[in-house]
Amino acid sequence: MNIHEYQAKQLFKLYGIAVPDGLPAESPVHAEQVARELGGSAWAVKAQVHAGGRGKAGGVTIAKSYDDIVEFSRKILGTQLVTKQTGPEGLPVEMVFVEKTSQIDKEFYLSCLVDRGSERVIFIASSAGGMDIEEVAETSPDQIVTFEVSPAAGLQPYQCRNVAFAFGFKGDQLKKLEKIMSGMYALLLEKDANQIEINPLVTTDTGDLLALDAKINFDDNALAAHADITAMRDAGQEDEKEHKAQQHGLNYITLDGTIGCMVNGAGLAMATMDLVKLKGGKPANFLDVGGGASTERVAEAFKLILSDKNVKAVLVNIFGGIVKCDIIAEGILAAVKEVGVNVPVVVRLEGTNAPAGRKILSESGLNLIAAEDLAVAAEQIVALAEGV
Repeated sequence: MNIHEYQAKQLFKLYGIAVPDGLPAESPVHAEQVARELGGSAWAVKAQVHAGGRGKAGGVTIAKSYDDIVEFSRKILGTQLVTKQTGPEGLPVEMVFVEKTSQIDKEFYLSCLVDRGSERVIFIASSAGGMDIEEVAETSPDQIVTFEVSPAAGLQPYQCRNVAFAFGFKGDQLKKLEKIMSGMYALLLEKDANQIEINPLVTTDTGDLLALDAKINFDDNALAAHADITAMRDAGQEDEKEHKAQQHGLNYITLDGTIGCMVNGAGLAMATMDLVKLKGGKPANFLDVGGGASTERVAEAFKLILSDKNVKAVLVNIFGGIVKCDIIAEGILAAVKEVGVNVPVVVRLEGTNAPAGRKILSESGLNLIAAEDLAVAAEQIVALAEGV
């Protein structure tokens, strides 16, 4: 789960990470009020969307008067901001973040994240702040410092010093960087975050260190333990179908193909999508209905798949283990009748009572094709999606 910049900076403050003074606003008038409350003579006004690249997309401005703030807010609020991370449809801008500006001396990049490969928390730091870290890695890898944190020992002072030396920090700035890195590490562990990114981390003309931007991504599987983080969720920034899927305990990701896929088990779902691709088709989604695969869950899954106007055919691949295939088949029939599926559906059942399940589907009289072999099912669904 992602959160907005202003929310991330609220958390930063709780963990001792210095940020500029700023507040969110939901209207042009409110944005002006915030600026007057903050004081100063210049403000950064930032569109709040769950995506990077806002500045290059026109979602950030430096306002030097209250009129500038009102004008920019009126222009950006209520629009769809399109950045390189949003796709062509963009994301809705329903809030701006008004922040006091700072006299920037230098910019740096700093992040920490859970690395699944090493099973460690790692820090990534670079003196090339303000740039995409992927671009820096490609063009100037020598500017990147990376290290792992031992889960037993935790973040060590010498590791913070190594980053400080790479940044050219000394004395008080070294201590400030250690405080920021320690705060990031504590926040990541205590709130079950996957990644925390500051880009840029800046030094000011007075020698202070400030997190000028903030991005945090949280582990969805741990949200039940963090009501405060869950309360920060902005469903308007998420794919509507993916959000609905979460409400029904389904794992769903929207893709850009024409073949809807409904599978029980994440690994089997990936294999099914790979096979569809191998046979010349394009999956419209990833959808794991889980081990239970109840009638209600299957019905909701069909609704999600068919809400995508690009879907021309649906492939159902269910392995009956805990739940028997004949029970699954009855559930599929009930779901199809409830939803009113009007595209071809190929169902491959395997596992306990699979022959009985396939017989139920074949004799249903509905627009369903019961398949025994997954490769054959994939070929059939690709042909049906193409109208062959």
